[in-house]
Amino acid sequence: MTEFIIVGRGLAACTLMHVFTSTGVSFKVIGKENMSRCSQVAGGIWNPVVFKRLTKSWMADELVPCLTNFYNECESRLQTTFVTRRKIIKPFVEEQEKELWRKKSKNELDDYLDPTIYDSDEGPANCKIENGFGLVLGSGSIDMNAFLEATSSFFRNEMVDEEFLYAKLKLIEGGVEYEGIKAKHLIFCEGYLVKNNPYFKWIPLKPAKGEVLKVKVNDLDLGHQILTKAAFIMGIKEGQYRVGATYEWNELNEEPTEKARLDLETKLKGILKTEYKVIGHEAGVRPSSCDRRPILGPHPLHPNLFIFNGLGTKGVMLAPYFAKNFVNFYLQKEALQATVHVSRFYHLYGRT
Repeated sequence: MTEFIIVGRGLAACTLMHVFTSTGVSFKVIGKENMSRCSQVAGGIWNPVVFKRLTKSWMADELVPCLTNFYNECESRLQTTFVTRRKIIKPFVEEQEKELWRKKSKNELDDYLDPTIYDSDEGPANCKIENGFGLVLGSGSIDMNAFLEATSSFFRNEMVDEEFLYAKLKLIEGGVEYEGIKAKHLIFCEGYLVKNNPYFKWIPLKPAKGEVLKVKVNDLDLGHQILTKAAFIMGIKEGQYRVGATYEWNELNEEPTEKARLDLETKLKGILKTEYKVIGHEAGVRPSSCDRRPILGPHPLHPNLFIFNGLGTKGVMLAPYFAKNFVNFYLQKEALQATVHVSRFYHLYGRT
């Protein structure tokens, strides 16, 4: 009997595979690779700063070192490279923003803000930066597709590449069984598709559809930097850039829309001084929670069933830390953090 069945193939599931392996926890994985495209579409960016209020992102001091160590370990295990350290260019609109930036860079954000205020002409050529800019440190991105594909290939002997059918799940004494696979526990990592899960559909997600463009720009060189100005633009290979992202809370599907494309192109024209060509357009649905915190822990009635969900827009930052928190909880080394424990929603169980 294996210890866990993991249901899912996205970021949450892949992160658990690596943490389980590092801690000697056995597992099998069940899920179709493209059931949900959120992880594949995601920009994979981590940013320790919230620009709206110019504050630290939640738990940044704990999350950034953890994700750094985790993804470095994964690169070593998978024998591939998918992590890129990137500085984020944040253009200023008003002089007050510069003053706040200087103040915060010398105090609570000294680890993450370059204190220098750069002149507009010091930025990348062919970008519209009118009033100078600052640089965020300690940020970066992972190539999500490279990470997911390499992880699936590495753990192929633990994979069952098929859609998980809830009707086939049996709750047995001391564990669970699914088409002959017996395990002590099962953990659902389904993203927004948890809405179809009869055991956890009461979880209060607030999913948000996001769309991104891939564009070709011949005379732009951002290097390893990300520029964010209404939208972000980030280099993915020579002459090609990712632009994103939109937010839509009503039409929750993975079909690209003309409306989102026009919105992103309008924002891109506010960034670039030069011509571009759209060469790709993708959509996915982010599994954001109603309180913007991950959702992790056991079912209120079936203690062998667990959930790992609600990673939202900051999954690259959140997944490593809380996957480790979950495994330490399972190994009885520490409690699940109260702010992410699914028990905060137990009062909703049975209402749906």
